[in-house]
Amino acid sequence: MFYAIIAEDNPGTQDERMAARPDHLARLIELKEQGKLFAAGPHPAIDSDDPGPAGFTGSLVIAEFDSLTVAQDWANNDPYIKAGVYAKVTVKPYKKVLP
Repeated sequence: MFYAIIAEDNPGTQDERMAARPDHLARLIELKEQGKLFAAGPHPAIDSDDPGPAGFTGSLVIAEFDSLTVAQDWANNDPYIKAGVYAKVTVKPYKKVLP
């Protein structure tokens, strides 16, 4: 089943986000290579693909996991959590309907 991992950033953590980004992306690439990643990306703080110094306010990952427990465990080990970027992470089952 798919799960949505919805994360909200702590304010003022853009530098920490950028420092942890390579490790964060490596985990996403691993999911992609396993054929389990549906979508992933950050939420820009402003209405722009490149928010510059405004940075980001969080992230969304939609991926396939064996259970909610496994998805939560995967989310809990995100480098952004270890770096203090994420203030809150919510993991929910996700049912793809369209397209």
